[in-house]
Amino acid sequence: MAQRTTADETLPREELAAYFTDLAAEFEQGDEEITVPVGNKNVSLDPPQNIDLSVEVVERSSMLRGNRETVEIELSWKP
Repeated sequence: MAQRTTADETLPREELAAYFTDLAAEFEQGDEEITVPVGNKNVSLDPPQNIDLSVEVVERSSMLRGNRETVEIELSWKP
């Protein structure tokens, strides 16, 4: 059974950078368990030493809707 926790929010660039910095610090500590903030909840995870990384960038151009850019970052592993 899969348990999914999601949150969508809009952050200023500085807060987004701080979020990624804090997440990076969790990985750098080398502890077995890391804590990932998701909305108003903290999720504890147990990543191994090596983690799969996937990055996707989509750039869309539309005459009616304007330009839209998306960056998707996915980290995955088997504990």
